[in-house]
This record gives sequence, C-alpha cells and structure tokens, in this order.
Amino acid sequence: MIQFQETELQNHHLRPTVKINLKMKMILLISLLIVGVLLVIGFFIHHFMSDTLENQMGERALGVAESVAQIPELRAAFKSDNPAMVIQSIVTPIQEATGAEFIVVGNQKEVRYAHPNAELIGEKMIGEDNERALLYGESYLSKATGSLGSSLRAKVPVVLDGEIVGVVSVGFLAEDIQTVIRNYSKEIWYVFLLIGAVALLGAIFLASYIKKKLFGLEPEEIAYLLFQKEKILQSTHEGILAVDHQGVITTMNAAAENLVDGQDERGNNYLGQSIEDVLPFSDIPEVLQDGNSRYNREMIVGQYIVFVNIVPIFWGETLMGVVATFRNKTEIEMLTKELTRVQRYANALRAQTHEFSNKLHTILGLLLLGKPEEAIDFIRIEKNIQEEWIRLLIEKVSDPLISGILIGKLNVANELQIELSIHPDSQLKTRLSDWKNDALLTALGNLIENAIDAVKDQIPSNRKISIFFTDEGNDIIFEIEDSGPGIEDAHIQFIFDQGFSLKDEENRGFGLPLTKRLIDDVDGELYLEEGELGGACFVISLPKEERRG
Repeated sequence: MIQFQETELQNHHLRPTVKINLKMKMILLISLLIVGVLLVIGFFIHHFMSDTLENQMGERALGVAESVAQIPELRAAFKSDNPAMVIQSIVTPIQEATGAEFIVVGNQKEVRYAHPNAELIGEKMIGEDNERALLYGESYLSKATGSLGSSLRAKVPVVLDGEIVGVVSVGFLAEDIQTVIRNYSKEIWYVFLLIGAVALLGAIFLASYIKKKLFGLEPEEIAYLLFQKEKILQSTHEGILAVDHQGVITTMNAAAENLVDGQDERGNNYLGQSIEDVLPFSDIPEVLQDGNSRYNREMIVGQYIVFVNIVPIFWGETLMGVVATFRNKTEIEMLTKELTRVQRYANALRAQTHEFSNKLHTILGLLLLGKPEEAIDFIRIEKNIQEEWIRLLIEKVSDPLISGILIGKLNVANELQIELSIHPDSQLKTRLSDWKNDALLTALGNLIENAIDAVKDQIPSNRKISIFFTDEGNDIIFEIEDSGPGIEDAHIQFIFDQGFSLKDEENRGFGLPLTKRLIDDVDGELYLEEGELGGACFVISLPKEERRG
C-alpha cells in the first residue's frame, strides 16, 4: 500500500535556484491585482460620484431658479419703481432656506436686482452666460466665473405678460461642490483601504495554504521533479500503470504500452481509458473494490505472460487509485531463447545419456553373465530404434529446430516410460518464417508437455502419446494426442481462458491461452477434437502462405 501524508518534501540539493519564492510572488501579484482593481474602482466611483453630485446640485439649482422665476410678486416687481428693493427682500430668505451659494436676479440688460452682496446690486451681472435665457427663453445649467468665483449656476428667464423681462441665476460654488465630493471620497477611500488590508491578509493566507499543499516546493522545483519523474517512469524497464478510483488510466509508461499492444514505439494513448477495456482480465478492479494488494500474480498482457504487482494508493483513509507493475516473463524467455534451445538439446542429450547409461549397464550385465549373443541383440535393437528416430526426423522434417524439440521430447518420454510415437506418414518439408517457427516451437513444447503431464500418472502400459504432422495442401497440420483422462465436455469451452486449469495449483492455466494466442497471431488455429487414444487431441493448423499485409 502506498500512503501519502502532507509533509514537506526536502530535496534541497536538487532544487533549481529560485530568486523569489512562490509565496512572495503570490502575495505581490495578488496585492498588485487588488490595488489595481481598487484604484480602478475608486477612480470610477470618484468620477461617477462627482458627476452625480454635480448633476444633483445642478438640478437642485435649476429647480430653485424656476421656482423663484414663477413668484408673481417677483415678476410684478420688474414694473415697480424700485425693483431691487422688492426682489432682494423676496430672494434673500429663499437663498437661506435652500442653501444656495447665491441667487441673482437681473433685468433684460443684465443689471442686478438681487445679489448676496447688496453692494453689487445695480451693477451688471458677470459671466456672460445669460444670452440663452434672455434671448431665447431657455432654462439651462452653465459653469462660469462670477463675482463670487467659479460656480455651477442655473439660468431661468423671468416672463411677464409673455415677455422676457429678466433672468434668475441660482448657483453653487465649484469649490463647495468639490469639498462635498472630497468628503464623500475620503470615506470611500478609507473603506477601500480597509478592503485592501483584508485582501492582503487573505493573499498571505492563500499563498501560505497553496505553498503548504505543494509541500513547500517552488514551481521550478515542481517542473523539475515532474520532468525527472517522467524520465524515470519512461526509462523503467518494467511496465508501470496507474488508475484512479474510477478505474480510469492516469499514468502508463512506454514499457506497459509495449506489453499491451506489442509495439516497440508508442503508438497508442491509453490515458483516459477504462482499465477494464485495456486489460479486461486483470485484478485491478478487485483491488479498487477491496483495497488489498496483490503480488506476483501471473497473467497474460497482450501476447506476453507477465508477473503483476498491484498496490492501492491511499491519501489518508481515502483510496485514490491503484499502481500496477508488470515484469515480462515472456521477455525473459525470449532473451534466453537461444539458451532454451541449447537446453532442449542438452535435455535430449541428458535423457539419451541416462538411457544409454542404463543400457550400458544392461549390456555389461549380459556380458558378465556370459551371454554375448543376447548383448549383441540388445545393442542391435537399441541401435535400430535410435536410427529410426533420427532417420524419420531427418527425412520428414526440414527444420532442425523442430527436429531438435521432437528428439528431445522423444527421449524425455522414453525416460518416463511413455510411448511417444510419430506417425510414419508425417512430413514437414515447408520452411517457416521466423515468427511462425517461434510460435510453432512454443506451441509444440507446451502441448507435448501437457500430454506428458496427462499420461504420466497412468499405468505404464497406457502411457501413450501420438504425434502426426503434414504440410500437404495449403496448411501445416500438427496433431498431438494422448491417452490421458481427457477433458470433460463442461470444461472444453474454458480450456483457452487465462487462469483456467484442471489442476489445483497456483500459476497454472497460462500455457494453453498463450499457445492459442501465439497461434492466432500467426493466422493459425488451435482447437481440440476427439482422439483415438481416449484422451485429448490438440490440432495446430498454420497457413503456408503469409496472410498479413
């Protein structure tokens, strides 16, 4: 079981040089982002609030001016002998009540009849912005500099009997407006400052949290470790595969892909696929269910027999997924193929040597008993048997490797007191391609070993194996038949399934599935039929012609 804990990874001697660590970068970047956002929002609010306050005060001034212009007493005063006295007395309390900075009333010639500064009454209005009201009768807002300074003012004409007789000007000083805006803005910027301080604390907390979750590593270190781990993963000779808790493949190195698809180059991307689709007969789904490890499980992956270790991955108490490693048993066999072939000859020689030693002892015994004629007859019989085997295989089989494995199995069977016979009508003159030859050698070795295993427990007189092969026609046919107990009808459909075996032993049930797959890969067929000896009869059929493009 692989267990991960939230501890800081220490690997300082491999870490790249980092000028500013991730925590400081995040704090600085988040702080700059927050400050930038607050500044943009602040200036927008300031501008929006300035426009809004100006508009509100302008509307307020315009409303006051229109109200003053509609006062009947004020309009009638324009025809009195002393308009200023009447109008000033009307305007002064209104100015105080509305909070306006000034209310100025002038006649057609812009001579003041009312002004906050009584000394200026009778003088001409300043600003030169009364034309629209006096000539066209419009009500409007304007900004101009008068006797009291720069101001926002509302201009409304005074109409008497359908004639424009004067103008009312109500204003608020620009300085007073800006003072109000500054007061409001100051409060807003205080709020923004508080928000920025809280956001800075949040940035520090967030940066510390992320740094902790990354085991204290910097981005450069994470990239370096990822690069390093990926190189280690892909250079590992064993196949490595990882799935998540849903059985979806998340990691798969090149060795694992080669095992699945049998290619030396990475051509398939299995990431994101379900493990049940890629490896339908693996124990990985069971490990995801029960969380228990599996070690040294033998299974077939692609066209290889492999040993598999399957280990669950836990984060705390939570099952996060599974890691499986594959050791290629078939590859080991392929790497030692030449040695295996030599061993086959060696086994055959050993069996011959053992058998020859027994025969020498028999001959020696006959000679010591004074029976030379019987010794000569015995030698002649054995010589004829060996010569018959060799002659048959030399004449009937053109491939020395096939001859070698058959001679080896003949001697092994003879040593075990098993009657292994090759049908006299057998022949194999066709030379096979290397890949077909390898498949046939493996298939013959497995099937003959299975036949020997099936009959070795029989009584000596019933230990029989028969081999027949021919290359007449378009196909090469091999029949391996034994006199063993055979295979029950209920089991026939399962004999080529991985892991199925009639023996209650571990790591069995892989020879026939592998043999079937190898034969299928060379466009051949392997099937079971009823034999004449009472046991199993396996038939191999290989096409002479290459069917693959």
